[in-house]
Amino acid sequence: MARRLILVRHPPVAKAWSGRCYGQSDIGLSRAGRAMIPALVDELTALRPDVVIHSGLRRTRALAQPVAARLALSPITLPQWQERHFGAWEGETWNAIYRATGNAMDGMVDDPDGFRPGETGETTAELIARIRMALQELPDRERVAIVSHGGPIAVSRMLLAGGSPSGLAAMIIPPGTFVVIDN
Repeated sequence: MARRLILVRHPPVAKAWSGRCYGQSDIGLSRAGRAMIPALVDELTALRPDVVIHSGLRRTRALAQPVAARLALSPITLPQWQERHFGAWEGETWNAIYRATGNAMDGMVDDPDGFRPGETGETTAELIARIRMALQELPDRERVAIVSHGGPIAVSRMLLAGGSPSGLAAMIIPPGTFVVIDN
């Protein structure tokens, strides 16, 4: 069956988290992010997804619930679609991480199998394996909307296009946007 995936990145997060590594931290949307929801709901419901999935974190649920409600669907919570876990880096500013570790964060690309951000975070290989499994376990529907995060969306795009981990950064979409992939 041909499938259309609608990969949606949550709108911008609370201003206090701007410039911070938040990964799997459960933070809410900014005022600007909340203001984006009505237009996104209109755009996404026009694509008529048969199912709406979200990661379970507040910033994805805030969009998935009104999209599903408009379509008379119940949203599905699948934690596999959460952002990468960044270990001790979560909550720290990216500048502080850089000052403390230098170019260590390059390890996410340079050593995808072994580098753990924040010492206990998820390796790039683990993130890829998690998203590969999540894609394989999607409901058997024609049009699937997934409200997720930058990392899982980039990995999904890489897996579906046959790319490599070195190109992941270029596949991250801005907050409050989406891509449609027919496969």
